[in-house]
Amino acid sequence: MSISDLYSNGKHKQEVGHFASIVKIAKTDTIITEGEQKLLNRTAERLNISEEEYKLILKNPEKYPVNAPVSYDERIERLYRLTKMVFADDEVSKEEVKLMQKIAVALHFPTDNVEKVCDEAIHLVLNDNDLEDFTSSIKEVNAV
Repeated sequence: MSISDLYSNGKHKQEVGHFASIVKIAKTDTIITEGEQKLLNRTAERLNISEEEYKLILKNPEKYPVNAPVSYDERIERLYRLTKMVFADDEVSKEEVKLMQKIAVALHFPTDNVEKVCDEAIHLVLNDNDLEDFTSSIKEVNAV
């Protein structure tokens, strides 16, 4: 096995874990709405999740751990996608926000600042900020 195979397998594991986190948020209220389904389909395609993996993850997302990327920008991008899923059904529940905060900690956002980071993430997505603006704002809020 070449080093590029190892990298791609590790990267794919990160993507599977990230997709599972998004599924967990979608399933928080036990119903996957049409908006959530569309976002799941787009995300699965973007993350190269096979149809078989998709079905397995949808059935049991808890089985897949969060594998945080090393890159800070990639972790912020994951937070962005998670926040988009929170809004996919046009409602934000306390359960979704709590789960989002847990996942943000797993993405290595500091526990003492995760609430502030997630609040800002929700505010930014609510105001339709793109990934670039989202990233710069999260970096400001999370500056140590």
